[in-house]
Amino acid sequence: MNWKKYEDGFICPTVFATTENLDQISKQNIDLPALFKLNTNDGREFLCGWGAAIINVTFTYPINKVIFRQILEGVPATTAAQKLSDEGFRLLYRGIFPPLCQKTLSLSLMFSLYEGCRQRLCILTENKTFARIFAANFAGTCEAILMPLERIQTLLQDWRYHKRFKNTPHAFSTILREYGVTECYRGLVPIICRNGLSNLMFFSLREQSKEIMGHDNSLLTNFVSGALIGAFTSTMFYPINVIKIHMQSKIGVEFESVVKCVRDVYIARDRSIKSFYKGVYLNFLRSFISWGVINASYDILKKVLF
Repeated sequence: MNWKKYEDGFICPTVFATTENLDQISKQNIDLPALFKLNTNDGREFLCGWGAAIINVTFTYPINKVIFRQILEGVPATTAAQKLSDEGFRLLYRGIFPPLCQKTLSLSLMFSLYEGCRQRLCILTENKTFARIFAANFAGTCEAILMPLERIQTLLQDWRYHKRFKNTPHAFSTILREYGVTECYRGLVPIICRNGLSNLMFFSLREQSKEIMGHDNSLLTNFVSGALIGAFTSTMFYPINVIKIHMQSKIGVEFESVVKCVRDVYIARDRSIKSFYKGVYLNFLRSFISWGVINASYDILKKVLF
């Protein structure tokens, strides 16, 4: 393999020196080091996503917990809210630490990896559609690394494990000691599917909305556009969350396939497709508020940092 040293001191392998690809790249004046080096924008995108996630999780966690109870127990929103009220305020924010860690890191990776990957791919190819699809799925797959936090959140929110797990560290240590690391990744397939598809839809609609609105960056515009896009995307892939929660609400049993889980939920819920949308109305409201806050906060932080 030959190596080429650029003026800025960056050394890059020129493995394509004998191929037509290098000629094409040279003619396009593509800066190869830019494909591999991190720039300041990568770090800023990460910080913007991190800050927006903290603001979002703090305000929307109680709503998310009501939705979780609806999905898990198949009860109306009023019943789920009443159960949480009976348990008291002390348990209302039980399990917030995992989503606080998971969402902050997840959104940071989502924004920074998507933008970084998309921009680098656009240097290599003129096919922007391919760049968006690959970047969205790449970011979504990387987000799945944080899945153990989402797994612990599911267990802590489930009333059946209130007495078994005291808090996040206790739940982690118990699962790792008794079942091993693989138990932390139960439900991995639906999470990767959800992340990739939802990222692609969110960023595609987000870019289109900015073009339609003439890149208006006002607070209200960013909130409304983010709220509508986030609520629509979350509703589209809501059944995947139902499957994921039913997978992750189990411990120590045999890992089940997505097809089996879909069949079990369908049979257990009176063989109705509507059962996969139990809690979808409250989820739409939560996502509307959540993604509105995320989008507005992200753009505000981006203005400050950029």
